[in-house]
Amino acid sequence: MGGEVTQEEAGPRQDLFGAMERETLSMRIARNILALIKEKHLRPGDRLPSERELAAAMRVSRPSLREALRALQIMNIIENRQGSGNYIASLEPKKLVEHLDAVFTLDDSTYHDLFQARKILETGVAELAAANATASELEELEKMVEEAKGRVDEPEAFLRLDLELHNRILAAARNPILELFMSSVNQLSLYSRRRTAESFAVRQRTLRDHRAIVKALRSRDPAAARAEMFKHLSHVEKGLEKTSG
Repeated sequence: MGGEVTQEEAGPRQDLFGAMERETLSMRIARNILALIKEKHLRPGDRLPSERELAAAMRVSRPSLREALRALQIMNIIENRQGSGNYIASLEPKKLVEHLDAVFTLDDSTYHDLFQARKILETGVAELAAANATASELEELEKMVEEAKGRVDEPEAFLRLDLELHNRILAAARNPILELFMSSVNQLSLYSRRRTAESFAVRQRTLRDHRAIVKALRSRDPAAARAEMFKHLSHVEKGLEKTSG
């Protein structure tokens, strides 16, 4: 029959990808491919079998497979080379987080993990900043809080100041390893920050929280700085839950 693929045509890699039920959603197809990458069966630069071969190996329709492949392309997991096929991408971290807004939109539960990471890292950052920030850095932080007060009605401007204030506190912590970790976390959190910045109530709460954090930093009180940062992140997380509800 013209549309069928024989065992021989499917190729020797059929067992690797595994059969799947016909009603499987495209996301499950994508997860299967992601699992193969995680288990090192597929590596950066590897060429995937053709759509026909993959569809036969997974026992799914080609439209469902194409949808899964498009999702993986958006996430920069695979790349399509015109006339050559689909390949596993370089998997560089910076490229992988470029479109994580799509990932978070599909699974908001991921935000919980993100805020857990932020609470662990940023509370420590605030604690270090309380001990290491210079007088001029503290003055700049206070100025930024005052500027944010005048921009509370402007979501984009307020978001910019929010990001800058957190980055200034990070710089004041004087820990290059934490800066590396926070660089990735900040990339991941950008989409959630954009969502919460749209809420006037969250912006007002954030302004009060930032003022309390900077006050603790100014007092050179590491424990208070840690506690205020934790409260701030908890408030933002609750605000995000409300916007998602």
